[in-house]
Amino acid sequence: MLVRLFSWAAALLVAGCAMLPPAEPLAASQSLTDVGHTRLAGIARAGAPDAAAPLSGFRLLPEGPTAFNARIALARNAELSIDAQYYVVDADPVSLLFLGELVAAARRGVRVRLLVDGFHLAGKDELFAMMAREPRLELRVFNPLSAGHGPLGLRLLLSLHEFDRINRRMHNKLLVADNSLAIAGGRNISADYFMHGDMANYVDMDVLASGPIVRELSATFDDYWNSRQVWPIGQLRQLPREEPAATAKRLDDALSRSVKSVEERDVDALGNVPVGRELAAGRLSQVWAASRAYADLPEKITLEGDDAAFEGSVTQATIAILSSARSDLTLISPYFVPGNKGLALIQESAARGVHFLVLTNSLEATDSTLVHRAYARYREAMLRAGVEIYELGARLAARDGRIGDFGSSFARLHAKVSVIDHDRLVMGSMNLDGRSARLNTELGLLIESHELAAQFESLAPIRAMSAYAVRLNEQSGSIEWVEHSRDGSAKVLPEEPGTNWGLRLKDWLLRPFVPEAAL
Repeated sequence: MLVRLFSWAAALLVAGCAMLPPAEPLAASQSLTDVGHTRLAGIARAGAPDAAAPLSGFRLLPEGPTAFNARIALARNAELSIDAQYYVVDADPVSLLFLGELVAAARRGVRVRLLVDGFHLAGKDELFAMMAREPRLELRVFNPLSAGHGPLGLRLLLSLHEFDRINRRMHNKLLVADNSLAIAGGRNISADYFMHGDMANYVDMDVLASGPIVRELSATFDDYWNSRQVWPIGQLRQLPREEPAATAKRLDDALSRSVKSVEERDVDALGNVPVGRELAAGRLSQVWAASRAYADLPEKITLEGDDAAFEGSVTQATIAILSSARSDLTLISPYFVPGNKGLALIQESAARGVHFLVLTNSLEATDSTLVHRAYARYREAMLRAGVEIYELGARLAARDGRIGDFGSSFARLHAKVSVIDHDRLVMGSMNLDGRSARLNTELGLLIESHELAAQFESLAPIRAMSAYAVRLNEQSGSIEWVEHSRDGSAKVLPEEPGTNWGLRLKDWLLRPFVPEAAL
């Protein structure tokens, strides 16, 4: 204990001295374009309508296991290149299976580029360093913490002198195989995004895409890969100096701790069979639609002032799209903090007849009570404007078998999807909050498809069973929560589910130090 205390005390003394190594010139590389002869490119083209030149193909991935196995299928079928960009890449047994497929692809000659955010490197440095020794696999880190050693808490402590920089993160999630098929959306690479978390699992949404949109997504990846905000892993820590064969053996030993497979259902909630099975058959279920990709510039994290960061951001583009709603707007965001300006836009739209529905986390389901408290400040005003509000229940969603088997774990909402007038979808990595708008970089997709919107909305009955309906009591005007049951009965809760004095005290203590724009 004394040794540990001394170590932390010493760390405090040198906290202002931890610095990133000087950035060295990067070897620039671009997404491969001569990929038309690959099997994935052929499958992506198959079934396209004759007039599909400006259109892209899409398939929603609402279930965690299917979304994970879709990534595995793309990695296993890639012939030329894999580009992967994630905020979180863990080293749990499920994540190790994903990483093992990247290594296997590199060993059979596929060029693999893996870009990870620098916040969650702790505990994975050695694994990533071993992976970077693979001849065809390159790993880069976006905006690393100043300190590159020790557990996350210590690294943060040693990096506090650069708080403004390290508080800005790359939140994008993207996987591209042979520049022909891509998966984008809300899921990180971690067990709890794929229904394998012990305590909690996330309700999320990805989309599998083909066609011209993939080239747009690849271009955003290249922007990040070649930006001044990234460091090769070898500049942050010493790569293994042993013989390559010895490193490869240690890497294989580490990856062998993975699960052997992730079981998925024969047919998902939308009636689709597994992606891997479709790829094996040489076909892919797709809906063809006009689309556009939106990505923040990597330099966003260097901009000073909220206005500069917001200008040209994914959030600004998304708000413009949402503001064009004529009749209906569904907003699904795990973190939803509209702010005064957002509230005014909601009130104005509702006043001209737009029906609003919001689904976010309940207090009992959220992993950030401060964010929830910030959202709660606008809840009554939204209800009085006529907004229909649902809050995902941690145990309510877990009991609904349509979105997966939660086992003994509880549910948390992580999907970020908006539906505009039943014929347009906006989805990706972006929350509707100040952090996504000003501090994080994000990636989003606009898909103009009534069919895809209808598919997504077909999952809407989930919300009645999986979420509390939030309303104003007709007599008192106070907020109450309604829990619906399968038998048609309903239970009214006058107190917010999940609230307790401990959470209130913690939020009260932390709230003065965390401005709403940073949530």
